[in-house]
Amino acid sequence: MNTNTPPVSVLAPNGCCPPGAPPTLAPDTALRLAEALKALADPTRLRMLSLLAQQTEPLCVCDITAQFDQHQPTISHHLRLLREARFVDCEKRGVWAYYWVTDAGQRALIVALSLG
Repeated sequence: MNTNTPPVSVLAPNGCCPPGAPPTLAPDTALRLAEALKALADPTRLRMLSLLAQQTEPLCVCDITAQFDQHQPTISHHLRLLREARFVDCEKRGVWAYYWVTDAGQRALIVALSLG
């Protein structure tokens, strides 16, 4: 008798393995988390989040742009993605936008840094 073969009673209906537990992460939650992770999955955006997390006051977009080797439209694109993920927020003051990190952004940065 082959002792490596499990008893027939624990095999799945297709003869393979017994069914595992179903995923506990709901599809809509998984989608939302994946979108948030996409927002973090860029070196420039991670650096922007880190820069904003160090500030005690909101930072003007012109001061953010000065810290990177990219042009203002690209910087604004990155900031928009971070804002849509709710990692940063901003307010307009005249023609300039001022950005700050949100609590969710602080937590996301801590988690991202713990991975590295």
